[in-house]
Amino acid sequence: QVQLVESGGGLVQAGGSLRLSCAASGRYAMGWFRQAPGKVREFAAAISWSGIRTYYADSVKGRFTISRDNAKNTLYLQMNSLKPEDTAVYYCAVRNGVSPDYYYTQTGEYRYWGQGTQVTVSS
Repeated sequence: QVQLVESGGGLVQAGGSLRLSCAASGRYAMGWFRQAPGKVREFAAAISWSGIRTYYADSVKGRFTISRDNAKNTLYLQMNSLKPEDTAVYYCAVRNGVSPDYYYTQTGEYRYWGQGTQVTVSS
């Protein structure tokens, strides 16, 4: 069983920044997803185990940056220029048993999920 612990959510004004963190040890591809009230969970960003390859949803591209520090077993999501429509619960997810340079964008491709952290952007 893999335990994921997310942190860094909060309330921020539009245009502001937040950095989310997710602690997880192991050889995993990792991703960030988000779910707004009344909406389905959607993909935000993904990163390969090596950290070399990343991929973003169009809605966050150019504003969010996914990164990882394998020495610290931590995944990050730097969120800049936040908009009210970014308001959601953000989840980190991992998939094990992967090649170093693969990333994944579908919820069904991930096996383990964190408990989520709330991000609220006020206008």
